[in-house]
Amino acid sequence: MSSETLPAFIESSNVERKQSLSEEQEKSQKPRVGEGFEAMSKRQMKKLIKQKQWEEQRELRKQKRKEKRKRKQLERQCQLESNSDGNDRKRIRRDVVHSTLRLIIDCSFDSLMVLKDIKKLHKQIQRCYAENRRALHPVQFYLTSHGGQLKKNMDENDKGWINWKDIHIKPEHFSEFIKKEDLIYLTSDSPNVLKELDESKAYVIGGLVDHNHQKGLTYKQASDHGIDHAQLPLGNFVKMNSRKVLAVNHVFEIILEYLETRDWQEAFFTILPQRKGAVPTDKACESSSHDKKSASVEGGLDNESSDEEDSRNELDSQHEEEKQDKENSNESAVNSTPH
Repeated sequence: MSSETLPAFIESSNVERKQSLSEEQEKSQKPRVGEGFEAMSKRQMKKLIKQKQWEEQRELRKQKRKEKRKRKQLERQCQLESNSDGNDRKRIRRDVVHSTLRLIIDCSFDSLMVLKDIKKLHKQIQRCYAENRRALHPVQFYLTSHGGQLKKNMDENDKGWINWKDIHIKPEHFSEFIKKEDLIYLTSDSPNVLKELDESKAYVIGGLVDHNHQKGLTYKQASDHGIDHAQLPLGNFVKMNSRKVLAVNHVFEIILEYLETRDWQEAFFTILPQRKGAVPTDKACESSSHDKKSASVEGGLDNESSDEEDSRNELDSQHEEEKQDKENSNESAVNSTPH
């Protein structure tokens, strides 16, 4: 090969080498048969079904909240008009009918919680106190077994609690000063479903924030003390994405709402946070039957996944509406000065 043709030969060889390399890269980047086109997993399918249910009920939840706000606004307006004495600056409190129902938060689980959970319980108690103070039918509010970490945290961060009104804060256990036959422990583990509220009774809410670490503890507490127990009729009216265990303040507020409306479904949908993905049981059944037909084409549903997994897989799209709930609840922050 002559020296004149050598550079041209080298150049063409380099071009061919680059072309072969680019072809190999393209081949390696192309998905093989079956790669990248895997069928949707059961978990993904379940999330899509939940998202669909949650989206379908968005307007219903908004409407419920809107109706409640309008109703309370109308009540305040009527109260002002009927009691107005010409002084617009004077704030007239609406008529309040105190309920004889006793509602107890049992704080005897103090040693089972870390400080972070104690602080959460403190905030939930604050919310209960604020809601009871503004309720149309406030209950006889008791805070029992008050001491330990909870009392220390309240002393340090909310010194005004000693001036709280319309609340009985006691260091003793509730069983020491309330008759056993008057007590009903509210626990989601109870096989008994509550149908009506007996205002002559004392209902106990377990003051426990444990993120599902201590299962069945409130039910055991009721059994150990030999007192009656029951769960709220949540399953009769509502289907949720997560477990039926509710925060202390949610149970408290649902009872206050029920005393006002005498309607369990309205109470649940007014109070339950949107992250729970609550839908009416009748509509949930219709949606479930429709979704099962669709899911059977894609490989079916994973009916055996745990409730804890459901809780971890809550939808990110619910956060925006949850922020709105938090903004609406800011007014419930408890004042450290006496009311």
